[in-house]
Amino acid sequence: MRRAAPALVALVALLLAALGGWLAFGGGSSSEDYAQFARCPLGELATDLCLYSRASGGELTVGSKTIPLTRPVVLQGGVHVIESAGREVVGERFVAPTRGPAFSLASEPVPGGLRGALDQSLLPSALRARLRRYLAGAPAGNELTIAIELAAPASTIDLDIQNLLERSGIALTLPVKVRLENPFLRSSCHAGANAGPFYIGSDAHPIVLALTTGTTHPPPPNRPIRGRVAHTSVKDEYNLTAIGASSLVDNSFAAPAVHGCAGAQGAALERALDAGLDLPAPAGVNTAILRGALSDANAPAVRAHR
Repeated sequence: MRRAAPALVALVALLLAALGGWLAFGGGSSSEDYAQFARCPLGELATDLCLYSRASGGELTVGSKTIPLTRPVVLQGGVHVIESAGREVVGERFVAPTRGPAFSLASEPVPGGLRGALDQSLLPSALRARLRRYLAGAPAGNELTIAIELAAPASTIDLDIQNLLERSGIALTLPVKVRLENPFLRSSCHAGANAGPFYIGSDAHPIVLALTTGTTHPPPPNRPIRGRVAHTSVKDEYNLTAIGASSLVDNSFAAPAVHGCAGAQGAALERALDAGLDLPAPAGVNTAILRGALSDANAPAVRAHR
């Protein structure tokens, strides 16, 4: 059952208090503590809390490829705390940041590059020959990168702070698509609106990550894995909460086939990428792990430090 929250900040305060030894108290605060919330949508009346999460490690497995996540993965925006008429907290709604993406990941290299991701035997002979000339003439031409993008408006992000802190249930749901980038792939598409890049997942058929800090229950052959919530500190009379290095995990999602540009070449490359990456991949063979830290702050306190 959700706990009553006579003040918005009590949502976090009560949950943290329930964690006993996991809770640490800090001293005062400064404007530097609140600087990370620069894109918090304070102009939105619905914004009760400001949120900033930065993952600096983890991995993404889709089909047969595991890509280490070594560059920052950022989630930022606001949170509207939904209360019943009796001031009981019944949920949270994500609010998009004032500018920039709510969720972003810098490009990560795919191990094995383009050669390892393409089944060249499925390419028409002319396209296969052009690929070989390209790879031979460009020393860095084999590099293939991914970036994870939201596949729906930021309002579709589902956040449950109570589940996150209590290590039970889904803490964060993200509808995403994975962009595949390589100059050869993009140049092989027709010009205009149908030009690349190629994606795993789409706005219509996203990869849905249902991340938890608890234990997953995937279909086989995947086995359960555990997330983690690190020690948590509160500052500025509960107005500012910082959760240290934690892990959000999901290994129960499906990954759809590759899609990209129109035309015969695009279709051939899609088939070759699907075969090379073992896509589409059903639930039970894919994994997402995000390791990082999260902070949230009471919106009035953030305003006061602007």
